[in-house]
Amino acid sequence: MANRTYFIKTFGCQMNEHDSERAAGVLRTMGYTPAPDPESAGLVLFNTCAIRENADNKLYGQLSGLKPLKLADPSKKIVVGGCLAQKDQQLMAKKAPYIDVVYGTHNMGRLPDLLAKADSQSFPVIEILEHTEMFPSALPAARDVAHHAWVSISIGCDNKCTFCIVPSLRGPEKSRRIGDIAEEVRMLAADGVMEITLLGQNVNSYGRDLVRAGDVPDAFAEGKRNRTLFAELLHVVGEIDGIKRIRFTSPHPKDFTIDVLEAMRDIPAVCEQLHMPLQSGSDRILRAMRRSYRSARFLNLVAQAREIVPDVAISTDIIVGFPGETEEDFEDTMRVTEQAAFDSAFTFKYSKRPGTVAADLEEQVDQAVMDERFPRLSALTKRLSEESHARQLGKIQEVLIEGPSKTDATMMSGRTRHNRLVHLPAGPGIVPGTFHDVRITRTADHYLIGDVPALVS
Repeated sequence: MANRTYFIKTFGCQMNEHDSERAAGVLRTMGYTPAPDPESAGLVLFNTCAIRENADNKLYGQLSGLKPLKLADPSKKIVVGGCLAQKDQQLMAKKAPYIDVVYGTHNMGRLPDLLAKADSQSFPVIEILEHTEMFPSALPAARDVAHHAWVSISIGCDNKCTFCIVPSLRGPEKSRRIGDIAEEVRMLAADGVMEITLLGQNVNSYGRDLVRAGDVPDAFAEGKRNRTLFAELLHVVGEIDGIKRIRFTSPHPKDFTIDVLEAMRDIPAVCEQLHMPLQSGSDRILRAMRRSYRSARFLNLVAQAREIVPDVAISTDIIVGFPGETEEDFEDTMRVTEQAAFDSAFTFKYSKRPGTVAADLEEQVDQAVMDERFPRLSALTKRLSEESHARQLGKIQEVLIEGPSKTDATMMSGRTRHNRLVHLPAGPGIVPGTFHDVRITRTADHYLIGDVPALVS
């Protein structure tokens, strides 16, 4: 193919962002270079999400937009990978027969072979594996940001949440060895990475499969140091020179242990940021979701987090309109959200996913009811976020610069240790990958504005 350029569009979570970096790395080893848009690219890759129905609709809508480009240039390659590819498989090729390659969540490393096969046939090449061949981190990465990297510590999920399709798409939980993770982090640090985010569908259950298989060095076995393996991993990675910030996502309240909070308190590199998905404040709905914790347990965890890590920022996920949710259940969610006083929240209307238990439950909530409840929850979480940000006014925060503001060329943007977005005036030395002590001068619900006192004094 003469035009060996690529464009990748990522849908969904941080796992998918990490997978896209690895797909880009694989393509670069094949001689591809990045293109600014799908129109000019010789290869367009969509890395897909299947969590909610609107992700499906977005993907198929954008695929339709590529059809004229493919007809105009048959040599253009269209590749679809990830969770929706794993779920839809043959249906995807039927809906968009002009696709060249469809691959799932377990075989990204096979991309060169699949592209070679697509060169010799006129119909889509489809390869969907049921089990993982390798961790994404075993593949080369093309990171857009030099100072930050995603690090997979596990893939798959053993939980049985009734609304979630991820376990059937990503497979059972499989953990990497601590030594392999630590070695990757050392290599990233040597390459200039200062901030890492440890990734897993449920980081708190990291390593349990290794223990069952007897694949853990005796020094790291649970109980040997009175710590869970995930807390142990935080201690190991926290000792690696050059790593200034460590984040992790996503934890599960049912498996969350105090030693992780103690690690957040005791390890300088571990950031004071915690994402703790609530999903619902109704115990009845949590039971129907098979979340294995109740609202009192969740609120106790929030209280413990704020006691052990006093400056912690807590974010969450909440679903509105799960099947059977009554007004009383929704009010429970509002009450628990208010009591938890989240610093930020990602709120969603329930999306029916074929293949999940919840999709077949009776008492599906009417769309009109969800449409009425959702703004009420959004207004509450917006107010809580504004209040959290207002408490930052006048404080000095350490900000790691990410790059220019997306909306104002005179400003730069970065993140605090609490993962709050901060905009500040561009100035000498304020470049991506640098740390600055920033004074917060203005606040909003989604961001902060500040300045560097040394540059304005």
